[in-house]
Amino acid sequence: MYDDINFNEIINKYRSDPYDYLEVVTPHTGRITFKVSEGETVEGPSGKWNHHPGTLLYVLNRENNPKPMNSQTNGVVTCLRKELEGHFVEAGEKLMTIKHPLKKKEIIEGILQNVLYLFRAPEKAKYFFALDIQARLEKQGEKAVFIKPGEEIIIMSLMKRDTPLYYTGEEGIIHSVYFKPGVSINQGEPLIGVCAKDKLPLIQKIITHVKAEWS
Repeated sequence: MYDDINFNEIINKYRSDPYDYLEVVTPHTGRITFKVSEGETVEGPSGKWNHHPGTLLYVLNRENNPKPMNSQTNGVVTCLRKELEGHFVEAGEKLMTIKHPLKKKEIIEGILQNVLYLFRAPEKAKYFFALDIQARLEKQGEKAVFIKPGEEIIIMSLMKRDTPLYYTGEEGIIHSVYFKPGVSINQGEPLIGVCAKDKLPLIQKIITHVKAEWS
């Protein structure tokens, strides 16, 4: 079962490079003023409700309307495009990369995404569990709700219109939930990770292995 998912190859990847690389891009057009330098350590949002913004990365000024842009994660600034300082840029322009050191939990989740069946967002929208699934989650708890292909599992809310989504993957339990109800999710991002019953022992081995190896 390990060989089926190249378990050792996945583990070795995290051993050699236990980082995530978050590209910071402009949300819209404007003139750039950088507030960080190459190699600087930055922090993400903090506080009980993440109400304290992360480190100020840059200010995007459009039509004399400056918009501060803060870091969404902790890490180190790399690949800073200092040549863009003071210049007008288009939406989607890459400005820098944040090299984020992965925590044990993030490494486990990253490995699990190679094992679980990922049901992804078909469009950028807000998502909610269908009422039946939500009731079962509340009654049975996480990692106990079994779903089958064809079941209505999630409601997609887009442009004030709700559309039911029907499960299309292999039957199994809802092992991981990657969205928060009512929070916008980008197209292609995973919504849930489903684990077939015969993979449960493998899941436990992965978690135990990573917990033992990573501090």
